[in-house]
Amino acid sequence: MGRLTRRALLACGLIGLPALAAGGGFAAAFAGARTGTLGRVAFTRPLAVPPLAESRLDGAGRRVFDLVAEAGETDFLPGGPTVTWGVNGGYLGPTLRAARGERVLINVRNDLGEPTSLHWHGMHLPAAMDGGPHQEIPPGRSWAPAWTVDQRAATLWYHPHPHGRTARHVYRGLAGLFIVDDPGSEPEGLPHRYGVDDIPVIVQDKNFDRNNQLDEDSPALSDVGVLGETIVVNGTVAPYLRVTTERVRLRLLNASNARVYRFGFADDRPFRLIATDGGLLPAPHETTRIQLSPGERAEIVVEAVPGERAVLRSYPPRIGTNFWDERFSGGDDAFDVLELRGGSDLEPAGVLPAVLAPAPAVDLAEPAAERAFQLTGREINGKLMDMGRIDFASAVDTTEVWEVVNIDGTYHNFHVHDVQFQVLSVDGQKPPPELSGWKDTVFLPPYRKVRIALHFTDHTDPDTPYMYHCHVLYHEDQGMMGQFTVVEPGQEPGPAEMPAHGA
Repeated sequence: MGRLTRRALLACGLIGLPALAAGGGFAAAFAGARTGTLGRVAFTRPLAVPPLAESRLDGAGRRVFDLVAEAGETDFLPGGPTVTWGVNGGYLGPTLRAARGERVLINVRNDLGEPTSLHWHGMHLPAAMDGGPHQEIPPGRSWAPAWTVDQRAATLWYHPHPHGRTARHVYRGLAGLFIVDDPGSEPEGLPHRYGVDDIPVIVQDKNFDRNNQLDEDSPALSDVGVLGETIVVNGTVAPYLRVTTERVRLRLLNASNARVYRFGFADDRPFRLIATDGGLLPAPHETTRIQLSPGERAEIVVEAVPGERAVLRSYPPRIGTNFWDERFSGGDDAFDVLELRGGSDLEPAGVLPAVLAPAPAVDLAEPAAERAFQLTGREINGKLMDMGRIDFASAVDTTEVWEVVNIDGTYHNFHVHDVQFQVLSVDGQKPPPELSGWKDTVFLPPYRKVRIALHFTDHTDPDTPYMYHCHVLYHEDQGMMGQFTVVEPGQEPGPAEMPAHGA
């Protein structure tokens, strides 16, 4: 039956569960909803590695980046180019890199035909510089956020955040990495040469129509949005990476709109998880699988052998839904993602350090507040997103504990702007090793409950909010988002500022 979308159902006259159940439609729909590429990818194209963004120092000593959001074309498949969007090019964007303590200025120009924004996902910065829905840039206009980078070394990323249109803008290609360095903090022995033994791996899924154009239609019976049948890594379909060192560091980013990936290798070789959203873990964690929901990152270190070929896969993810929703939400899907090709003579690697970074240590002696967040449908605590409503204010230099629970049968995740948080518990239990570091996004299968601790520092603004939301972008666009401000003690939040209009 092929990929089952609402458009396809309408064409067949099959819409609604009763119609599907009649005449074998249920069985056909269920069978057609599963997709995968295990063992069927030829890996014919060298992996594109996004270039490091050019920068300069201005008279004030700030590191300046110039970015342009623009339309272009990309050769994903044989048969003609695909119309896409990108930053400083036709698809995706360059990797920004800055060090802790540096002041940065980013000139962002919008050359698209509609408003967009760029949000610095995972970055600690003033709310007015965050790039969320309150900082939209109209077509032909520019925006120039500036701040001092002040957080641990980490793999962050940037992407649009226009209210109600984020899914479409990200799907068309507006995204890139933002690597924060913290000189002197990374132990010796970790691969660190960008593009050599330290490789960005931006994973997305796409659907294409008969003309090789992006198909933005969602599966008819799915509740999570677009689920693509073709895996694209750094904008490359069927990619391979020539490995020249005995050890390689892969910076994995799930930049998909909705799909959850469970990464591992075809031969089940172990690898070491060294970092997640907010930077290095306390120690390397040896494992054979790492699951990432949309927006999450993980850094893994893989051993290579001369002449071998190792295939990175995504195995069926553990999304925790019932059998029907699991099938229609990608829970049965598996993909070959990237082939690592070891050279005949690999550069030796040093000893991998046993200790990486201090463990998160949020002071929980007297939390200033405990808050509860219930996720269901497209609402958080029974409310849809309202750009003019600030849901609460958190006082600067205080710690809060948030309990977040998914109370419906669809998977969600939970992302908080400005702060990295510590996961305290998962369903009342100690968090697993992959949640032992700093996080800004956490996965929530149905009926899962997590408790997180957040410490608010530095930046206050009673009128300009940060966001918290589900990073399944279809859910976010439909209203699964709220707003908070960080204020001085005793200060009340003001009315939320409406979107700015650029310069």
